[in-house]
Formats: sequence, C-alpha cells, structure tokens
Amino acid sequence: MMKRLKIWVYMEGERPMVHSGPMKNIYAIEGQFIDEMESGESPFIARHADEAHVFFLPVSVAHIVEYIYLPITSYDRDKLIRVFKDYVKVVADKYPFWNRSSGSDHFMLSCHDWAPEISQHDPELYKNLIKVICNANTSEGFLPTRDVTLPELNIPPGGFDHVHHCLPSHKRRILAFFAGGAHGYIRKILLHHWKNKDDEVQVHEYLSKDEDYRKLMGQSKFCLCPSGYEVASPRIVESIYAGCIPVIISDHYNLPFSDVLDWSQISVQIPVEKIPEIKTILKGVSNDKYLRMQKRVRRVQRHFEINRPSKPFDVLHMVLHSVWLRRLDIRL
Repeated sequence: MMKRLKIWVYMEGERPMVHSGPMKNIYAIEGQFIDEMESGESPFIARHADEAHVFFLPVSVAHIVEYIYLPITSYDRDKLIRVFKDYVKVVADKYPFWNRSSGSDHFMLSCHDWAPEISQHDPELYKNLIKVICNANTSEGFLPTRDVTLPELNIPPGGFDHVHHCLPSHKRRILAFFAGGAHGYIRKILLHHWKNKDDEVQVHEYLSKDEDYRKLMGQSKFCLCPSGYEVASPRIVESIYAGCIPVIISDHYNLPFSDVLDWSQISVQIPVEKIPEIKTILKGVSNDKYLRMQKRVRRVQRHFEINRPSKPFDVLHMVLHSVWLRRLDIRL
C-alpha cells in the first residue's frame, strides 16, 4: 500500500461543508482525515485523477449538521441527504469515474452519528460506495466487506496527547471501570446493575470534580465500553491509550481494523444479556492471560494514535489500509 496507493480528492465544493471538518472532540477524526488529504503532504495523493486507485468525497457530515441544522429545529435528514447527493451528482456529471465503477472505487468518511443515513432515500445510488464511518452498525446497513469502521477519537482542544497515563499491571487496583451518562439502553442496563454498587467494578454515571477520568482508566485492569445511543464509543480507543483492556458491550458493532487485528486477543466482549455477570466473567480471566492481553493492548496503541502528518501504522494509515483492502476486491 505504501508504494502503490494513490487517492484523488475531488476539488469541487466550498468550505465549510466540503474540504473541512471538526478538528477536536468526538468527531475530530473526520476533520483530521480531510485535512490530511487536503494538506498536500500525504504521499498517497494522486497528481492526476487518471492515476488514482480510489476517489475521496471530502464532504463533512458533521459540518453539514453544524452549519445547516444548528441550532436544531428539525431532525429531518432530508437536507443532509440532499447536500450529499448533490455533491455526488456534481462529480459524476463532471468526471467519468463514478459512473465507470458505479461508485465502487469511491469512499466517504464521517464520524457523525447521522452518516449512515446519507443513503437512506437512494440505496441503489450508494450500494457500492465505501462508507468509512464510526457508526458501524451492521443492523443499519453497514457491510464489513464493503465499508470501513472508523475509530472514534475524542481529541481535546489542546490537541492529541501521546503521553499515556498508565500504571504498571501489578499496581492496578480497580478490576473494571466506567463513567458516563445513561445514553441508550445498554448503558441504562449497566448502570442499573452496577452503578455505585461494587468497589472492584466501579461504575459511575458522573464523576466528582476531584476525580480524574483518564487517571482512573490508567488504574484499572479492564475498562467497560458500552455503546451509547449509537454503537461506537471513544472509550475503546481511550482504554487502549490507558493500557486498560477494553470490555466491549455492544450489539451489531463491527470493530475497527478487524481485517488485521484479532480483537479476541486484545479485548473482552460481553453480550448485553450478561451484564449482570461482568464481575464473574472478568474474575475468570487468569492473571497470565490478563498480562498477555495487556501486553498486546500496549502493542497496538500506535495504531490508534493520530499524527500530523500521518506516520506509518498510525490511525490514519490504518484507515487508508482498510480502504485499500476493499479496493483490491474491486474489478472495474
């Protein structure tokens, strides 16, 4: 991939809804990726469209929502669908590439919860488009053989911190940790069974002002990562940063980079119906197995770090590798 992959970024459209995206907070990877592709520093950018293997639609769903919907007066997705479809129509009318492949060598990228809905009214038009999205819900049209799971990164306003606040394994006194709002049915079940009920399985809806979320993750052996209103959660990546084994509690979520990462070796996956058994399940992980898993978690940290410009094996390269693998399956 490093030597061969070339990407053409369509130049049509105007900011802020095209060619830019959020650079911080939970949708940040959307803006960071678009900016990486637009910066001119990426070695993957094609000089001419004819030499490209894949074509990037640099439309920001997060910015469409911000600039068209906010303040929210309507949750009707028609405006979003129309803006995105209009952009596809522009590039399809101007260039031969979309029609040549029926969009199968094109990709879009978004971390916004609404991203899967761009194809709601015209699934035939987008049936081949590679959707690189955080909301990778297989029950809502996400196809792992065609689409790519985008990791959700919560980047603070000050920028990404590569310093990981991790205690050594033998000093981690908390068996499992979670703190977060009761968003979605899975979290409500988790809070019902475990909120403030156990010293080893520490589940909180909100932390007090004198408690440090990242520090507590770094003191925990396992970090609970339940889905919220949508399947994705930044806690999976935050757990990996903290050297804390992610405990994934979700329905229909396709995990990031599953083509190359064996998540059974770096996480524990617990079905929603077994939430009451969390402590028993985690206590059943032997110390030797835990140490092996934590060592692997530390090893994969570099695959979830963001660098600007991007570096080999970091999160932006991993996303491009996932796109590249799907492009290899396409015969034009």
